[in-house]
Amino acid sequence: MSASVIFFSLTAGILPALLWLWFWLKEDRLHPEPRRLIILTFLGGMAVVALALPLEQLAHYFFKKIGLSLNETIFPLLFVWALIEEYTKYLAAKKIAFSKKAFDEPVDALIYMITAALGFAALENVIFLTEVASNYGFLGGLVTGNLRFAGATLVHILSSAAVGAGIAFTFFRKKHYRRNIFWGLIFGTLLHTFFNYFIIKYGGENIFQIFAFLWILIIVLLIIFEKIKKIKKYV
Repeated sequence: MSASVIFFSLTAGILPALLWLWFWLKEDRLHPEPRRLIILTFLGGMAVVALALPLEQLAHYFFKKIGLSLNETIFPLLFVWALIEEYTKYLAAKKIAFSKKAFDEPVDALIYMITAALGFAALENVIFLTEVASNYGFLGGLVTGNLRFAGATLVHILSSAAVGAGIAFTFFRKKHYRRNIFWGLIFGTLLHTFFNYFIIKYGGENIFQIFAFLWILIIVLLIIFEKIKKIKKYV
């Protein structure tokens, strides 16, 4: 593997994630989170890829071991893979940020979950682009990089934001905290699963419709951000 492939994959994989991070951090510009904690959460999101990938391989091995064909197991397997990724991203944010004093307002839950998601997406993109660029050259990598920027990275943002929103809406009502995390993980996992399923099933046929739906959800997420910013204690 050449140094140019590695440089390309790192740049094309990480830079879009950092641009998205900059965009979402502006949503908390009135009470910004400590830069050090944001960096650590982003790196934590990258680090848990090393936990998610072996677990996904183990899940794939299990489905093959019980004798089911790929056609029979594709949706359940994609669900398990998505659940692994959603939980590990949540774990990164929880261990690094949620126990810190800086985690002191509802919108912080969204910020840290999205930050962990972008770290995860960045390393996942690097791994994927390295393989593509090695096999199909830089042009193939550029095309794939743009698609992942528009698709896979958005899915990571939205699915983790579902967990972050669940935490945010119960920030001052701890009685429903675990319930909301559970349903946030389920919603995020289903969104992630359906995206992967439709991409695999339909390939490039309906890719723009799928991406358009994701962009609509991004607009919804921006509206949710504004609602969460208005949450006050005892209200």
